[in-house]
Amino acid sequence: MLAFIIRRILQSIVVMLMVALLSFTLFRYVGDPVVSMVGRDTTFEERAALRETLGLNDPIVVQFGRFVKNASMGDFGISYEQRRPVIDLIAERAPATLELSFVSGLFALVVGVFMGVYSGLHKDGFLSKLFQSVSLVGISLPPFLIGILLIYLFAVILGWLPSMGRGEVRQLGFWSTGFLSFSGLISLILPAITLGLFQMTLIMRLVRSEMLEVMRTDYIKFARARGLTNRAVNFGHALKNTLVPVITVTGLQLGQIIAYSIITETVFQWPGMGYLFLQAVQRVDLPVMGAYLVLVALIFVVINLIVDFLYYVVDPRLRMEGGAVS
Repeated sequence: MLAFIIRRILQSIVVMLMVALLSFTLFRYVGDPVVSMVGRDTTFEERAALRETLGLNDPIVVQFGRFVKNASMGDFGISYEQRRPVIDLIAERAPATLELSFVSGLFALVVGVFMGVYSGLHKDGFLSKLFQSVSLVGISLPPFLIGILLIYLFAVILGWLPSMGRGEVRQLGFWSTGFLSFSGLISLILPAITLGLFQMTLIMRLVRSEMLEVMRTDYIKFARARGLTNRAVNFGHALKNTLVPVITVTGLQLGQIIAYSIITETVFQWPGMGYLFLQAVQRVDLPVMGAYLVLVALIFVVINLIVDFLYYVVDPRLRMEGGAVS
């Protein structure tokens, strides 16, 4: 177990160093930071002094080492556009993105598992066919179109839900949350469905296929022959074995929800990290772009580590094989 953990951590460090190199390349070679930070009237001597202060005259290896050191401590420099530390801007936007991602992931997991289990147990039923039709819609339509359709139906025509914004937020120390207000809660509904629909359909289809496969196995037939109830067979045996591969997919989908929240946050004007990144791209704010890239990669790496550990704990075959994960 210890060797497995150490190996995974070392692999994660290598991945983060590669992402840091990509982010550093974006920061260093896409445009000139000095030009972005000074005005047109700045003299050549002042620009040279600023370049020396920023360490841009140092060797590339030294600059990259300094970038990795600063990034590991949460220092991503100053935003060109807002003239504020990048980490402060991200900290202000992170609660909005994390809350939206949490609700979207919960929606995708709960609804996806329910629809997948029901479709697997009643593959010829009317609701099962309806669920499969919904899954086709979720996979086929892009998120921005789904968001626009939901806004048109529930905000414009019916007027039940707000079309944009986060609603009223309240401070809990450094954390700003919309969970403690009614407007904050209803503002989450449409963007959470939009962001989680694609992941929900994937989970639903995976659970359905796994349930259909597990229900045909010999040990399920033997469990029925022993006189166990349908509830005990379906949920005590079949569902338990079905959820083993779902752990991996769900963890990776959660990372994708956070990474791909840019489109949903843009459609709903959600004040999160994804919307901040899009504004940074429009204004060529390289420190913000690089910081977002590193943080999203870190989220993926951490989630992947957690999933690997859970998979190791749940599946005894991995422990028998010495912790080798394919």
